[in-house]
Amino acid sequence: MSKYYTLLLTILVMALSSVSCKKSGFGNGSSTEDYFKIDTAQIQNGGVQIISVNTPKGIFKVWTKRIGHNPKVKVLLLNGGPGATHEYFECFENFLPAEGIEFIYYDQLGCGNSDNPNDTSLWELARYVEELEQVRKALNLNKDNCYLLGHSWGGILAMEYALKYQTNIKGLIISNMMSSCPDYGKYANEVLAPQMDQKVLDTIRQIEKSKDFQNPRYMQLLESNYYVQHLCRIPLEKWPEPITRSLGKLNSSLYVTMQGPSEFGISGKLAIWDRFEQLSKLSIPVLSIGAKYDTMDPDHMKKIASKVQNGSYLFCPNGSHFCFYDDQKVYFEWLIRFLKEAESK
Repeated sequence: MSKYYTLLLTILVMALSSVSCKKSGFGNGSSTEDYFKIDTAQIQNGGVQIISVNTPKGIFKVWTKRIGHNPKVKVLLLNGGPGATHEYFECFENFLPAEGIEFIYYDQLGCGNSDNPNDTSLWELARYVEELEQVRKALNLNKDNCYLLGHSWGGILAMEYALKYQTNIKGLIISNMMSSCPDYGKYANEVLAPQMDQKVLDTIRQIEKSKDFQNPRYMQLLESNYYVQHLCRIPLEKWPEPITRSLGKLNSSLYVTMQGPSEFGISGKLAIWDRFEQLSKLSIPVLSIGAKYDTMDPDHMKKIASKVQNGSYLFCPNGSHFCFYDDQKVYFEWLIRFLKEAESK
């Protein structure tokens, strides 16, 4: 009898192991083995694909990297800054593969592993939209499989792209970015600045007024009084390494040209960018993500979800600008839910 039960138990364990190995990712319809499958006809390079993009100043190369394989659900990540890198998205690797969600890192021109022409005339929103369209085509992304996720500046790029090319994508995630830079500047100056120690704020304002942005005191004050409150609410010495690595590679030329040198509001080429009224043209599924302590107004993020035709809103009650780190459970639970619901319709 004991041999019988031992045999039965062995068979059961093997069956469960098989089910575990063959667990289907949503929207995939196939096993997780397919999610990690490789093309044996190609040299393996970790999913990296270098893409040539045409610009008014010639052809340059941008870097992308695919994680996983799902023919129906592919999320293209657009980093912020402007001028940061894909690296701060690395926490996505701990959540999306388990759900069978393919995602793609992409360093925009002038960022990270991509070419840096060192030409400020190329730091233009409209040109980045056309670069993104070239990248989309090269990666074989389309209305049947592609979701754009833009964080911070990447959210501006994602919104601008969708307003021109929404028929080429399946859905849009706007993470921690308002649809109006003037409103963003107003929120920074009228809501966030008064929350700071006013003596500290006065010192910061004096440094900005004298345009002494290279003064080490400026960054020290921002890090200890602003960044840990509104960028990532984790003690600075414990900040996730992917964030510090990414921001440590920030292209300051790109950042200052488009954002401006000040951390309060915006004064660069994006200063008057405003697309709130045009968002009503978007009919694809849209998820807008806001956080209580963000540099972006969470109420504005909620309005974005109401303005589009098919919108959802995610509020991260403990999060800031990098809420996929400091309110991680809420962020990924609802991001994954949004993708699942979009796929079920």
